[in-house]
Amino acid sequence: MSDVFNISSGAAHRPWQGCAIGLLDLDAFFASVEQLDHSQWRGKPVIVGGSADKRGVVSTASYEARKFGVHSAMPSAQARRLCPQAIWTSGHFSRYRQVSQQVMACILDETPLIEQVSIDEAFFDITPGRYSKESPEAICKRISQRVSQLGVTCSIGLGANKTIAKIASERKKPCGLYLVYPEDSAAFLAPLPVEAMSGIGKTAADKLHHLKIFTLGQLAQTDKTIILKEFGSFGHTMLLRAAGKEVSSVTPFAQKDEPKSVSSERTFAQDLLSPVQIYAAIDHVAELTAERLRAKQLAGHTITLKVKFDFAHQKTVQTQLSSTTNSQSILAETAKELLHKIWKEGMPIRLLGIGVSGFSETAPAQLSLFDSSDSKKGQVQSNQKESPDKQKLAETYDHLRKRFGSQALSYGHDLRFERHTTDTKPTAGKGSIS
Repeated sequence: MSDVFNISSGAAHRPWQGCAIGLLDLDAFFASVEQLDHSQWRGKPVIVGGSADKRGVVSTASYEARKFGVHSAMPSAQARRLCPQAIWTSGHFSRYRQVSQQVMACILDETPLIEQVSIDEAFFDITPGRYSKESPEAICKRISQRVSQLGVTCSIGLGANKTIAKIASERKKPCGLYLVYPEDSAAFLAPLPVEAMSGIGKTAADKLHHLKIFTLGQLAQTDKTIILKEFGSFGHTMLLRAAGKEVSSVTPFAQKDEPKSVSSERTFAQDLLSPVQIYAAIDHVAELTAERLRAKQLAGHTITLKVKFDFAHQKTVQTQLSSTTNSQSILAETAKELLHKIWKEGMPIRLLGIGVSGFSETAPAQLSLFDSSDSKKGQVQSNQKESPDKQKLAETYDHLRKRFGSQALSYGHDLRFERHTTDTKPTAGKGSIS
């Protein structure tokens, strides 16, 4: 059943005039897939995330678990205290991708204008007359029904732009449909707190509160010069969004840029102290990153190392190779060289991450290992070229793990950290890890 934001005394279901942008958000997606695949888990609290004994965090909690206060990004140890009876799983990301692709196919059957923003979210454009004369509400209902047939549910928000669609998608969860007609955009947004708008975090909200601006309606009515002075060019975007006047475009799959970076991280159950431990950990994380690069048929020349020493302190250092690579050995060797820019022996390490970017740019001229500036950015002269034998070995390694599972074949450095790490969510994003 759909809900309609309606301020008029007429019928709620009016002809839709103007842009119709939807946002589909899969409900407790990872946990829902686990309940789909394990019938005995249905109706029970399920948590997908890292182990509570290994400093893990919650990735997704089923709605049954959320009743106990468990939510995404919560430390697993806290989640276990709140809901000790929960069923835990580290997740099956290949399965989640499979179901996600099936969901996206349901949307693609209705419109080619679909922009997937994450594994469980996608914007889509169903503006009347663009690809169909059918009402946007009917199309959304059909998408929702088809998704339900896959065994998971979704919530859909529909509005004149992405901002409204996003907010509307959160109004009736789970398994809901919420419509905001274009002519009602400003009235829908006006009473909402400024924090409801994407892009306004705690810092921006505190600044707005200092200006006595608490709602989007108040923001929309604020003098432009005040907002621009406080927030710069983003202030213009804020004002348009708050007034419901943002013009959104949906970027289809075919036009999406390739990932700008690929990275992997590991959080360790016990802090790493010795160089032997740390080097083995770097080898391990480098292999994770290299495997993901090869799976995407990518190679990059910009390498970023991220090190977290405790909850509050972390550092990153970046360098550029003279040629692109997706080799585990080259990534590991480079990361070990970078490590000594930000780490001294005896400093405990809680997390290590290795990212690769610069997939298409031409590498600059070779320089010395590190720049003399304080920017912690440099270049390494990479004379390393993987031999055909090593390349073939990597391809065989990937093939066997893909066919028989990730546990079928491991390097020695992987075995060192088996059961002692938490894999944070891998990224293939718009920027290098930080």
